[in-house]
Amino acid sequence: MAVEKIQVPDIGDEQEVDVIEILVSPGDDVSENDSLIVLESDKAAMEIPSPKSGVVKEVLVKVGDQVSQGAYIVSIDVGANTGSAEPESSEDLSVVETSAQEAPAKNSIAEEAVEEPTAVEVNPVPTGSVSVQEIRVPDLGGDSDVEVIEILVAEGDVISAEDGLVTLETDKAAMDIPSPAAGKVLAIKLKVGDKVNEGALVLELEVTAASSDFAAAPVVEESQPESKAVESPPLAPAPSGEQELVEIKVPDLGEDSDVEIIEILVTVGDEIKKEEGLITLETDKAAMDVPSPSAGVVKAIKVKIGDKVSQGSVILDLETTASESAAGDKASPAPEQTAPVAEKPQATSSTAQQSVVATVSNRGGEIYAGPAVRKLARELGVDLAKVAGSGFKGRIVKEDVEVYVKGVIKGGAATVSTGGGLPGIEDIDFSKFGEVEEVETSKMHQVIARNMSRNWLNVPHVTQFDEADVTELEEFRQSQKALAEKKGIKLTPLPFIVKACAHALNEYPQFNVSLHSSGTKLIQKKYVHIGIAVATPAGLMVPVLKNVDRKSIWEIATEIAELGEKAKNRKLSKEDMQGACFTVSSLGNLGGTGFTPIVNAPEVAILGVSRTAVKPVYIEGEFVPRKMLPFSLSYDHRAVNGVDGGMFCTFLGTLLDDIRLLAL
Repeated sequence: MAVEKIQVPDIGDEQEVDVIEILVSPGDDVSENDSLIVLESDKAAMEIPSPKSGVVKEVLVKVGDQVSQGAYIVSIDVGANTGSAEPESSEDLSVVETSAQEAPAKNSIAEEAVEEPTAVEVNPVPTGSVSVQEIRVPDLGGDSDVEVIEILVAEGDVISAEDGLVTLETDKAAMDIPSPAAGKVLAIKLKVGDKVNEGALVLELEVTAASSDFAAAPVVEESQPESKAVESPPLAPAPSGEQELVEIKVPDLGEDSDVEIIEILVTVGDEIKKEEGLITLETDKAAMDVPSPSAGVVKAIKVKIGDKVSQGSVILDLETTASESAAGDKASPAPEQTAPVAEKPQATSSTAQQSVVATVSNRGGEIYAGPAVRKLARELGVDLAKVAGSGFKGRIVKEDVEVYVKGVIKGGAATVSTGGGLPGIEDIDFSKFGEVEEVETSKMHQVIARNMSRNWLNVPHVTQFDEADVTELEEFRQSQKALAEKKGIKLTPLPFIVKACAHALNEYPQFNVSLHSSGTKLIQKKYVHIGIAVATPAGLMVPVLKNVDRKSIWEIATEIAELGEKAKNRKLSKEDMQGACFTVSSLGNLGGTGFTPIVNAPEVAILGVSRTAVKPVYIEGEFVPRKMLPFSLSYDHRAVNGVDGGMFCTFLGTLLDDIRLLAL
């Protein structure tokens, strides 16, 4: 077994490149050319492939790190390799006792190892003579039918060795195919838009013997086997009861990545218990604590507030006993003696790996977008300069392009964050009027702002106002106050309103739909899940009550209280906030006689509830005091007509007027 550290290969002229994604985790099996991490320069994104097959032992970088050529990114256990590590070691140990007649055999093996890659280049020609080389597509690391997106030379051009010839683009990265020799371009054998594979003819190049030899020399030199220094073997498991240093890492975060650390809950020297919180992470929807898998003493903290982490990122070093470590992370394997290993050179494929940096000429400027996104934008005719990026460091992702295109189709060039191409509001230097302070908004607040802008710009809102006589409802609710206290439940008007909305959605299913992105279909939902807007210190959150039409008032009240508490403590899971068909936003006793709630797309309607007030109502020839509940229904006019809105409001008011109808 041999553990090797994999380094960042030649990335051209780039010096410090951002790590934007980690594609593997400790314990993953990887094959040769499997992608390990994704890097992003000012020009493009690139995936770094593994030069070896084996098992990932440790990821040595994290998202947001800046790396350069030669930086270690992962360590891989490449396993036993016949004729490589162990046999070579045994020969080295016995060389003193080997007779002189046995030495030539060993030397021949070494010569074969050196000469193996020299067969990559063309056969040499006499000095000074001219020959024509066919330049072909090198090893593409498993990709096939790769598109030619740019021709970098023209017939008649005189080029140098390693000059780019064509640019290819896969779903993962764009890459230049370099010339293996200097010479003159005689004929180009492909065109932009062609799909090519390994071995496809790129062009014919006229070269002299001198230039051909010069171009081939660096390949042989780089291919010379280099003895790697013996890596420090991983520590064996400590005997039971002894102290051991364990790296605590971020666990599986589901679909989330690049999650921000908003709080560190421990300090160096703290003695912590198993399951005690270490850090708090904040996603777009909720905050979560990462617990410790074992008890111990914090020796070093490897992150800070504001860092972006993903699954497998190292949080801290924890000193624990061997028994505790066994209960938490798996112990490291026992060390094995490894002799210096001559890393097998990669001939033709190395040229492709060395030019993984995407150089998309005159097509990006300062725009941060991966090759697949640029390809999608070209196919759709989208100018990426007009698209706002929602990814890491403002990077444009596919979803941003799709949102932009949908906005254009619906009648206005839309972006996620700038309000659909509308003229922006200029910043003003308010400090000239008095003292000011700039306060950073939370990630959650930023997401809410983007969603509100998107919904307001994309949904043609109509709002209808009405009120319900809830006098009998309030009398019934007050009569159940003692029973509610006995059950430990706070019975507010909200459970009755939610239950009435569930009845109304079943009665008028046109409100329980979502619009398909094509604009030609509706998605009719056969379930009734209702979101409840909850104000928290971090911002507005909308947990979802599932299957409301099947639950009693008591069950709904209990669930509202539980979800509200989880929202305020920022403990809501993704499942708690997904799947709503309709939303209720209640101001309760906060005040106001009405407001216009914004539809929470892809839902098509939302109910806004204001404060109950006593009003004189004309009944049977006289004015009597009644408790009136004002409410407003906003809906998407593409899915719901005004008549439907009026009927929904009337039906809802009838249910709240006489809550006995909820039992039918």
